Amino acid sequence: MSSALNSVIQINKSAGQMPMNAVAFRRNDLPARKDGREEISFVETIVGRRGALRGILSLVEAVAPTNMTVLIGGETGTGKELIARAVHEFSPRRNRSLVKVNCAAIPAGLLESELFGHERGAFTGAINSHVGRFALADRGTLFLDEVGDIPLELQPKLLRVLQEHEFEAVGSTRTMRVDVRIVAATNQDLKRMAQDREFREDLYYRLNVFPIYLPPLRERKSDIPALVEYFVRQFAASMDKSIKSIPQETMRSVVCHPWPGNIRELQNYIARGVVLSKDGVFQPAPLETDQQVEPAISNPTLEDKVRTEILAACQRANWKLGGPRGAAARLGLKRTTLFYKMKRLGIAPPADQSQS
Repeated sequence: MSSALNSVIQINKSAGQMPMNAVAFRRNDLPARKDGREEISFVETIVGRRGALRGILSLVEAVAPTNMTVLIGGETGTGKELIARAVHEFSPRRNRSLVKVNCAAIPAGLLESELFGHERGAFTGAINSHVGRFALADRGTLFLDEVGDIPLELQPKLLRVLQEHEFEAVGSTRTMRVDVRIVAATNQDLKRMAQDREFREDLYYRLNVFPIYLPPLRERKSDIPALVEYFVRQFAASMDKSIKSIPQETMRSVVCHPWPGNIRELQNYIARGVVLSKDGVFQPAPLETDQQVEPAISNPTLEDKVRTEILAACQRANWKLGGPRGAAARLGLKRTTLFYKMKRLGIAPPADQSQS
Protein backbone atom coordinates (compact mmCIF):
# COMPACT_ATOMS: atom_id res chain seq x y z
CA MET A 1 0.00 0.00 0.00
CA SER A 2 1.87 3.04 -1.25
CA SER A 3 -0.03 5.50 0.93
CA ALA A 4 0.71 3.60 4.13
CA LEU A 5 3.08 6.21 5.56
CA ASN A 6 1.52 9.39 4.23
CA SER A 7 0.79 12.04 6.85
CA VAL A 8 -2.84 10.91 6.91
CA ILE A 9 -3.93 7.59 5.45
CA GLN A 10 -7.33 7.62 3.77
CA ILE A 11 -9.42 4.53 4.38
CA ASN A 12 -10.62 2.77 1.23
CA LYS A 13 -14.31 1.97 1.66
CA SER A 14 -14.81 0.23 -1.65
CA ALA A 15 -14.52 -3.22 -0.11
CA GLY A 16 -17.61 -2.67 2.01
CA GLN A 17 -18.35 -4.53 5.21
CA MET A 18 -16.23 -7.64 5.75
CA PRO A 19 -17.26 -10.80 7.60
CA MET A 20 -16.26 -10.68 11.26
CA ASN A 21 -14.54 -14.07 11.15
CA ALA A 22 -12.32 -13.25 8.18
CA VAL A 23 -8.81 -12.42 9.35
CA ALA A 24 -6.91 -13.11 6.16
CA PHE A 25 -9.61 -13.54 3.54
CA ARG A 26 -11.44 -10.72 1.79
CA ARG A 27 -14.36 -12.99 0.93
CA ASN A 28 -16.10 -15.74 2.84
CA ASP A 29 -17.56 -17.64 -0.13
CA LEU A 30 -14.50 -19.00 -1.92
CA PRO A 31 -14.09 -20.10 -4.60
CA ALA A 32 -16.54 -17.88 -6.50
CA ARG A 33 -16.95 -16.43 -9.95
CA LYS A 34 -17.37 -12.86 -11.14
CA ASP A 35 -20.52 -12.51 -13.28
CA GLY A 36 -20.23 -16.17 -14.29
CA ARG A 37 -16.84 -15.58 -15.87
CA GLU A 38 -13.39 -16.40 -14.56
CA GLU A 39 -12.76 -17.83 -11.09
CA ILE A 40 -11.39 -15.33 -8.58
CA SER A 41 -7.66 -15.75 -8.04
CA PHE A 42 -6.67 -17.06 -4.62
CA VAL A 43 -4.14 -14.25 -4.22
CA GLU A 44 -6.88 -11.65 -4.80
CA THR A 45 -8.72 -12.87 -1.72
CA ILE A 46 -5.89 -12.36 0.78
CA VAL A 47 -5.25 -9.30 2.94
CA GLY A 48 -1.51 -8.70 3.01
CA ARG A 49 0.36 -10.72 0.39
CA ARG A 50 3.88 -9.35 0.18
CA GLY A 51 7.29 -10.70 1.18
CA ALA A 52 7.26 -14.07 2.94
CA LEU A 53 3.49 -14.43 2.62
CA ARG A 54 3.68 -14.35 -1.18
CA GLY A 55 5.78 -17.52 -1.12
CA ILE A 56 3.34 -19.15 1.30
CA LEU A 57 0.41 -18.40 -0.99
CA SER A 58 2.29 -20.01 -3.87
CA LEU A 59 2.78 -23.15 -1.76
CA VAL A 60 -0.93 -23.24 -0.88
CA GLU A 61 -1.96 -22.87 -4.51
CA ALA A 62 0.44 -25.67 -5.49
CA VAL A 63 -0.56 -28.22 -2.83
CA ALA A 64 -4.31 -27.53 -2.60
CA PRO A 65 -5.33 -29.56 -5.72
CA THR A 66 -3.46 -32.65 -4.43
CA ASN A 67 -4.32 -35.10 -1.64
CA MET A 68 -1.05 -34.50 0.22
CA THR A 69 -1.05 -34.18 3.99
CA VAL A 70 -0.14 -30.61 4.96
CA LEU A 71 1.53 -29.57 8.24
CA ILE A 72 1.18 -25.87 9.04
CA GLY A 73 3.59 -24.45 11.61
CA GLY A 74 3.85 -21.04 13.21
CA GLU A 75 3.31 -19.07 16.38
CA THR A 76 -0.09 -18.64 18.01
CA GLY A 77 -2.28 -16.15 16.17
CA THR A 78 -0.52 -16.26 12.79
CA GLY A 79 -3.59 -17.57 10.91
CA LYS A 80 -2.89 -21.31 10.62
CA GLU A 81 -6.58 -22.22 10.58
CA LEU A 82 -7.23 -19.82 7.71
CA ILE A 83 -4.45 -21.36 5.63
CA ALA A 84 -5.96 -24.79 6.36
CA ARG A 85 -9.31 -23.50 5.15
CA ALA A 86 -7.66 -22.17 1.99
CA VAL A 87 -6.10 -25.57 1.28
CA HIS A 88 -9.57 -27.13 1.52
CA GLU A 89 -11.44 -24.44 -0.43
CA PHE A 90 -9.06 -24.70 -3.38
CA SER A 91 -9.00 -28.48 -3.48
CA PRO A 92 -11.25 -30.93 -5.35
CA ARG A 93 -12.83 -31.65 -1.94
CA ARG A 94 -14.23 -28.13 -1.60
CA ASN A 95 -17.83 -29.35 -1.88
CA ARG A 96 -17.32 -31.79 0.98
CA SER A 97 -16.94 -31.06 4.69
CA LEU A 98 -14.00 -29.31 6.33
CA VAL A 99 -14.11 -30.84 9.82
CA LYS A 100 -12.06 -29.12 12.52
CA VAL A 101 -10.84 -30.46 15.84
CA ASN A 102 -8.65 -28.67 18.38
CA CYS A 103 -6.61 -31.47 19.91
CA ALA A 104 -5.54 -29.29 22.86
CA ALA A 105 -9.09 -28.30 23.82
CA ILE A 106 -10.45 -31.84 24.28
CA PRO A 107 -9.54 -33.82 27.42
CA ALA A 108 -7.08 -36.59 26.64
CA GLY A 109 -9.51 -39.28 27.78
CA LEU A 110 -12.18 -38.11 25.33
CA LEU A 111 -10.01 -37.32 22.32
CA GLU A 112 -10.01 -40.90 20.94
CA SER A 113 -13.80 -40.97 21.00
CA GLU A 114 -13.99 -37.52 19.44
CA LEU A 115 -11.69 -38.50 16.58
CA PHE A 116 -12.84 -42.06 15.93
CA GLY A 117 -16.29 -42.27 17.53
CA HIS A 118 -17.59 -44.85 20.00
CA GLU A 119 -20.25 -47.51 20.31
CA ARG A 120 -23.05 -47.45 22.84
CA GLY A 121 -21.81 -48.89 26.14
CA ALA A 122 -18.14 -48.62 25.15
CA PHE A 123 -17.40 -46.88 28.44
CA THR A 124 -19.23 -45.45 31.43
CA GLY A 125 -21.57 -42.71 30.26
CA ALA A 126 -21.64 -43.84 26.61
CA ILE A 127 -25.43 -44.15 26.46
CA ASN A 128 -25.51 -43.59 22.69
CA SER A 129 -23.22 -44.26 19.76
CA HIS A 130 -21.11 -41.31 18.59
CA VAL A 131 -19.78 -40.60 15.09
CA GLY A 132 -16.18 -39.40 15.18
CA ARG A 133 -14.55 -36.59 13.24
CA PHE A 134 -12.78 -38.95 10.82
CA ALA A 135 -16.12 -40.44 9.74
CA LEU A 136 -17.67 -36.98 9.44
CA ALA A 137 -14.77 -35.86 7.23
CA ASP A 138 -15.01 -38.83 4.84
CA ARG A 139 -14.25 -37.62 1.26
CA GLY A 140 -13.50 -34.20 2.74
CA THR A 141 -10.76 -32.59 4.83
CA LEU A 142 -9.94 -33.03 8.51
CA PHE A 143 -8.11 -30.14 10.20
CA LEU A 144 -6.16 -31.29 13.27
CA ASP A 145 -5.29 -28.12 15.14
CA GLU A 146 -2.62 -28.28 17.88
CA VAL A 147 -1.68 -31.77 16.68
CA GLY A 148 1.36 -31.77 18.99
CA ASP A 149 -1.01 -32.16 21.96
CA ILE A 150 -2.29 -35.59 20.90
CA PRO A 151 -1.34 -38.02 23.71
CA LEU A 152 1.42 -40.52 22.91
CA GLU A 153 -0.88 -43.47 23.62
CA LEU A 154 -3.32 -42.29 20.93
CA GLN A 155 -0.72 -41.55 18.26
CA PRO A 156 -0.39 -45.16 16.94
CA LYS A 157 -4.11 -45.17 16.07
CA LEU A 158 -3.74 -41.85 14.27
CA LEU A 159 -0.70 -43.20 12.42
CA ARG A 160 -2.70 -46.22 11.30
CA VAL A 161 -5.55 -44.19 9.84
CA LEU A 162 -3.04 -41.99 8.01
CA GLN A 163 -1.27 -45.02 6.53
CA GLU A 164 -4.09 -47.52 6.02
CA HIS A 165 -7.14 -45.18 5.86
CA GLU A 166 -8.98 -47.40 8.33
CA PHE A 167 -9.86 -47.46 12.04
CA GLU A 168 -12.25 -48.91 14.60
CA ALA A 169 -14.51 -46.81 16.80
CA VAL A 170 -14.01 -47.17 20.55
CA GLY A 171 -15.77 -50.35 21.68
CA SER A 172 -16.28 -51.63 18.12
CA THR A 173 -14.71 -54.54 16.23
CA ARG A 174 -15.93 -53.29 12.85
CA THR A 175 -13.22 -51.68 10.71
CA MET A 176 -14.23 -48.50 8.89
CA ARG A 177 -12.44 -47.18 5.81
CA VAL A 178 -12.32 -43.46 5.09
CA ASP A 179 -11.00 -41.16 2.40
CA VAL A 180 -9.83 -38.11 4.36
CA ARG A 181 -7.30 -35.42 3.49
CA ILE A 182 -5.38 -34.35 6.61
CA VAL A 183 -4.29 -30.78 7.29
CA ALA A 184 -2.56 -30.40 10.66
CA ALA A 185 -1.28 -27.35 12.51
CA THR A 186 0.97 -26.74 15.50
CA ASN A 187 2.91 -23.97 17.21
CA GLN A 188 5.33 -26.52 18.65
CA ASP A 189 8.57 -27.93 17.24
CA LEU A 190 7.39 -31.44 16.38
CA LYS A 191 10.80 -32.48 15.08
CA ARG A 192 12.46 -31.66 18.39
CA MET A 193 9.57 -33.32 20.25
CA ALA A 194 10.16 -36.46 18.18
CA GLN A 195 13.87 -36.36 19.02
CA ASP A 196 12.97 -35.99 22.71
CA ARG A 197 10.50 -38.91 22.41
CA GLU A 198 7.60 -36.62 23.26
CA PHE A 199 6.02 -37.27 19.84
CA ARG A 200 6.22 -40.38 17.67
CA GLU A 201 8.88 -39.96 15.01
CA ASP A 202 7.02 -42.08 12.44
CA LEU A 203 3.87 -39.98 12.97
CA TYR A 204 5.88 -36.77 12.59
CA TYR A 205 7.19 -37.88 9.19
CA ARG A 206 3.72 -39.04 8.16
CA LEU A 207 2.31 -35.57 8.97
CA ASN A 208 5.25 -33.57 7.62
CA VAL A 209 4.66 -34.49 3.97
CA PHE A 210 4.17 -30.88 2.80
CA PRO A 211 5.20 -28.38 5.51
CA ILE A 212 4.09 -24.74 5.42
CA TYR A 213 5.54 -22.30 7.96
CA LEU A 214 3.70 -19.06 8.75
CA PRO A 215 6.12 -16.33 9.87
CA PRO A 216 5.13 -14.13 12.82
CA LEU A 217 3.71 -10.70 12.13
CA ARG A 218 6.95 -8.99 13.23
CA GLU A 219 8.59 -10.60 10.18
CA ARG A 220 5.79 -9.40 7.87
CA LYS A 221 5.86 -5.67 8.53
CA SER A 222 5.01 -4.84 4.92
CA ASP A 223 1.65 -6.63 5.38
CA ILE A 224 0.65 -4.70 8.52
CA PRO A 225 -0.71 -1.49 6.85
CA ALA A 226 -3.12 -3.51 4.69
CA LEU A 227 -4.23 -5.53 7.71
CA VAL A 228 -4.77 -2.34 9.74
CA GLU A 229 -6.93 -0.79 7.01
CA TYR A 230 -8.91 -4.01 6.67
CA PHE A 231 -9.59 -4.33 10.41
CA VAL A 232 -10.47 -0.64 10.74
CA ARG A 233 -13.07 -1.00 7.96
CA GLN A 234 -14.34 -4.25 9.45
CA PHE A 235 -14.86 -3.01 12.99
CA ALA A 236 -16.05 0.45 11.99
CA ALA A 237 -18.79 -1.14 9.90
CA SER A 238 -19.81 -3.53 12.68
CA MET A 239 -19.98 -0.65 15.19
CA ASP A 240 -21.72 1.71 12.73
CA LYS A 241 -18.89 4.24 12.93
CA SER A 242 -17.26 6.30 10.20
CA ILE A 243 -13.44 6.29 10.21
CA LYS A 244 -11.90 7.98 7.20
CA SER A 245 -8.19 8.25 8.01
CA ILE A 246 -5.28 6.89 10.04
CA PRO A 247 -2.56 9.33 11.21
CA GLN A 248 0.95 8.63 9.92
CA GLU A 249 2.45 8.34 13.40
CA THR A 250 -0.21 5.83 14.44
CA MET A 251 0.51 3.62 11.46
CA ARG A 252 4.26 3.88 12.01
CA SER A 253 3.98 2.81 15.64
CA VAL A 254 1.72 -0.11 14.71
CA VAL A 255 4.16 -1.29 12.03
CA CYS A 256 7.12 -1.09 14.44
CA HIS A 257 5.39 -2.94 17.30
CA PRO A 258 6.57 -6.58 17.77
CA TRP A 259 3.03 -8.05 18.14
CA PRO A 260 3.85 -11.17 20.18
CA GLY A 261 0.20 -12.27 19.78
CA ASN A 262 0.46 -11.79 16.00
CA ILE A 263 -2.69 -11.17 13.93
CA ARG A 264 -5.03 -12.02 16.80
CA GLU A 265 -3.40 -9.37 19.01
CA LEU A 266 -3.43 -6.81 16.19
CA GLN A 267 -7.12 -7.51 15.56
CA ASN A 268 -7.99 -6.95 19.23
CA TYR A 269 -5.94 -3.74 19.33
CA ILE A 270 -7.68 -2.33 16.25
CA ALA A 271 -11.11 -3.22 17.68
CA ARG A 272 -10.31 -1.29 20.88
CA GLY A 273 -9.00 1.61 18.80
CA VAL A 274 -12.18 1.83 16.75
CA VAL A 275 -14.19 2.06 19.98
CA LEU A 276 -12.03 5.00 21.15
CA SER A 277 -11.86 6.84 17.82
CA LYS A 278 -13.76 10.07 17.18
CA ASP A 279 -14.25 12.61 14.37
CA GLY A 280 -13.50 10.09 11.62
CA VAL A 281 -9.85 9.57 12.66
CA PHE A 282 -8.47 6.29 13.96
CA GLN A 283 -7.09 7.13 17.43
CA PRO A 284 -6.21 3.98 19.41
CA ALA A 285 -4.77 3.84 22.91
CA PRO A 286 -0.94 3.92 23.17
CA LEU A 287 0.79 0.63 22.51
CA GLU A 288 2.28 -1.13 25.50
CA THR A 289 6.04 -1.32 25.08
CA ASP A 290 6.90 -3.53 28.04
CA GLN A 291 5.09 -6.42 29.64
CA GLN A 292 3.78 -5.73 33.10
CA VAL A 293 5.81 -7.35 35.85
CA GLU A 294 4.08 -8.31 39.04
CA PRO A 295 5.62 -6.66 42.11
CA ALA A 296 7.76 -8.84 44.30
CA ILE A 297 6.05 -10.10 47.44
CA SER A 298 7.90 -9.74 50.72
CA ASN A 299 7.63 -12.79 52.97
CA PRO A 300 5.62 -14.80 50.41
CA THR A 301 3.27 -17.49 51.67
CA LEU A 302 3.21 -21.05 50.30
CA GLU A 303 0.21 -20.05 48.18
CA ASP A 304 2.16 -17.10 46.76
CA LYS A 305 5.03 -19.41 45.81
CA VAL A 306 2.66 -21.89 44.15
CA ARG A 307 0.99 -19.07 42.23
CA THR A 308 4.35 -17.72 41.05
CA GLU A 309 5.48 -21.18 39.94
CA ILE A 310 2.26 -21.82 38.00
CA LEU A 311 2.43 -18.40 36.31
CA ALA A 312 6.04 -18.97 35.27
CA ALA A 313 5.22 -22.40 33.81
CA CYS A 314 2.21 -21.03 31.91
CA GLN A 315 4.27 -18.18 30.46
CA ARG A 316 7.07 -20.54 29.38
CA ALA A 317 4.47 -22.76 27.68
CA ASN A 318 2.87 -19.75 25.95
CA TRP A 319 -0.26 -20.43 28.07
CA LYS A 320 -0.74 -23.86 26.56
CA LEU A 321 -1.89 -25.98 29.50
CA GLY A 322 -2.17 -29.50 28.06
CA GLY A 323 0.07 -31.63 25.90
CA PRO A 324 3.59 -32.96 26.41
CA ARG A 325 5.12 -29.46 26.39
CA GLY A 326 2.27 -27.66 28.15
CA ALA A 327 2.30 -26.06 31.58
CA ALA A 328 0.78 -29.11 33.29
CA ALA A 329 3.56 -31.37 32.01
CA ARG A 330 6.21 -28.83 33.03
CA LEU A 331 4.79 -28.79 36.56
CA GLY A 332 4.33 -32.56 36.73
CA LEU A 333 0.56 -32.19 37.20
CA LYS A 334 -2.51 -33.58 35.49
CA ARG A 335 -4.22 -30.97 33.33
CA THR A 336 -7.41 -31.18 35.42
CA THR A 337 -5.36 -30.60 38.59
CA LEU A 338 -3.74 -27.54 37.03
CA PHE A 339 -7.16 -26.18 36.00
CA TYR A 340 -8.37 -26.55 39.59
CA LYS A 341 -5.31 -24.83 41.06
CA MET A 342 -5.53 -21.96 38.57
CA LYS A 343 -9.21 -21.43 39.33
CA ARG A 344 -8.57 -21.50 43.09
CA LEU A 345 -5.67 -19.05 42.80
CA GLY A 346 -7.47 -16.75 40.37
CA ILE A 347 -5.01 -17.32 37.52
CA ALA A 348 -6.35 -16.70 34.02
CA PRO A 349 -4.55 -16.40 30.65
CA PRO A 350 -4.16 -12.94 29.04
CA ALA A 351 -7.01 -11.88 26.75
CA ASP A 352 -4.98 -12.49 23.56
CA GLN A 353 -4.10 -16.04 24.70
CA SER A 354 -7.52 -17.12 25.96
CA GLN A 355 -8.22 -19.18 22.81
CA SER A 356 -4.73 -20.65 22.40
